[in-house]
Amino acid sequence: MVAWAITEPTLLKRLLTDPRVSKDPRLHWPQYINGEIPPTWPLIGWVAVENMFTAYGADHTRLRRLVAKAFTTRRTAALRPRIEQLVSDLLDGLAASGPDTAVDLKAAYCHTLPIAVICELLGIPEGEMRERELGYVGTMFSTAATPEEAAAAYQGHQVLLRELVALKRDTPGDDITTELISVRDEDGSRLNEQELADTVGLLIAAGFETTVQLLDQAVTAMLTHPDQLALVRSGQASWDDVIEETLRAQPPAANVPLRYAVEDIELADVTIKKGDAIILSITAVNRHPDVHGEDADRFDITRAVKEHLAFGHGVHYCLGAPLGRLEAQIALPALFDRFPDLRLAVPQEELRPLPTLISNGHQTLPVLLGADAAATPTPGPAA
Repeated sequence: MVAWAITEPTLLKRLLTDPRVSKDPRLHWPQYINGEIPPTWPLIGWVAVENMFTAYGADHTRLRRLVAKAFTTRRTAALRPRIEQLVSDLLDGLAASGPDTAVDLKAAYCHTLPIAVICELLGIPEGEMRERELGYVGTMFSTAATPEEAAAAYQGHQVLLRELVALKRDTPGDDITTELISVRDEDGSRLNEQELADTVGLLIAAGFETTVQLLDQAVTAMLTHPDQLALVRSGQASWDDVIEETLRAQPPAANVPLRYAVEDIELADVTIKKGDAIILSITAVNRHPDVHGEDADRFDITRAVKEHLAFGHGVHYCLGAPLGRLEAQIALPALFDRFPDLRLAVPQEELRPLPTLISNGHQTLPVLLGADAAATPTPGPAA
């Protein structure tokens, strides 16, 4: 499969809001419509689902509005005390490892926190169901998965989502899945069964995978740029500066599939033909010299312009962006306050990237917590 990669910021913004660009393969991708995309294709879970990620026009508006009714700003803000408690508990667990034991911070902190938050938010019970879900999502984000692995992950994910919806119908809770089951639009319309399952799946995947990579990359940036960390500790820069520069320079999603041309789109020197597939190259856009100058590749929290498209643009701006930022705003200062001598346990060049063109993070993040880690009390929540 061949796709156009959009790497220029102005063009990407334009195409994100252009009605000639669709996210619905069932309507606008001839290869999918004609059965040329097999169920074993590694990215099948990104195109075969029915939710607002693969919807076009009025259908996208309807689905987004229904999801927004359940995934509110107030609900996100109310999570702060719970996130603070989870962070405190995780830091206590890390401290028990001792100062000189290498710890995989990716697995023990960057990964664990967002998973706990999104699973509680969506009402996914602890135990076997969560473990299955994480395995399926991990495979679906890996473009290195074999055809057999991709097909099994997609099918297994579909089964699990229907199990979760059935569970919440039988035992409703104060969670988004329960609310999505009953949410209705002004005209009485609601999510059908496939849309409901796939919308829950979208919120799970998008709700933790991007935050995992944001925390991973932010921590890595601070440990490999001690001068930047010193600016934060001295008050000359803020953790919000760190978060936004991380989202710009190391966005959690390096590339986002897929869009499709509804009709021929004439650009300055090329034509995207009707039915052509399109990939959004977020990292390239975020580091474009037209916006950020010749040093656009440099990580700099004092950068005057931190504009980025890590969370999308316009009607496709991520509804979960406030939650991702909130988790980072709590998790990052708490980590560096608790472990002021935190450092990498391996040279930076030994950190291995994830084997995917989508997620932008590391396979592991080995660190040493530093002297007297176990004896250092967890501070109160950052202001």
